[in-house]
Amino acid sequence: MTVHSDEPHGTGLGQRLNWLRAGVLGANDGIVSVASIVVGVAGATTDNSAILIAGLAGLVGGAVSMALGEYVSVSSQRDSENALIAKEREELRTMPEQELAELAELYRRRGLSEQTAQQVAEELTAHDALAAHLEVELGIDQDDLVNPWHAAISSAISFTLGALLPMLAILLPPPAWRVPVTFATVLVALGATGAMAAWIGGSGRLRSSVRLVVGGGLALLATWLIGTLLGTTGVV
Repeated sequence: MTVHSDEPHGTGLGQRLNWLRAGVLGANDGIVSVASIVVGVAGATTDNSAILIAGLAGLVGGAVSMALGEYVSVSSQRDSENALIAKEREELRTMPEQELAELAELYRRRGLSEQTAQQVAEELTAHDALAAHLEVELGIDQDDLVNPWHAAISSAISFTLGALLPMLAILLPPPAWRVPVTFATVLVALGATGAMAAWIGGSGRLRSSVRLVVGGGLALLATWLIGTLLGTTGVV
């Protein structure tokens, strides 16, 4: 059987999927958050400076918040994985026979015969006992732990890129076209990020895209109506 080099068998797949997931989520949040802000402000005023300042504030605050959130979340996950690895290493050191029997039992539960399961457990234990137990018991690859810095940086950059889209869409067209152009641009972008998120997670792309488009559209409509109402009543 031929194993193709471009298939995702090697170490690093978990980290690649982690930063890709963080990137897609960051871009989606950047699009929706900043679009809602600038559309709301545009509903109240046509002043470019006010729209730009509000958009930049949302961009910077959102990018920092996303990066911190991803860093804390992924750091907690990595700490938990390291704790599990340390616990498994100690169990292998203090009770190797029980751990071997446990590994063989896990393979028997996966459908191997008793003899084959015992042989596989012994051979894997001789090769790398810790890696074998982490994979079968916990589903952890000690060489492919998630990196909190990768997730944080990816999230911050993608949020910024996503946020730039509605800012350009609201600032470049003439005032009369700002809101319609921004609505259209944002909804198309949300459909694309929804499809990509579904591709990463292996779920239905259409459902994911429709969910994001509808949610984003409602958010934009709500903030635009509020901005228009406040601008009409002279509150801002």
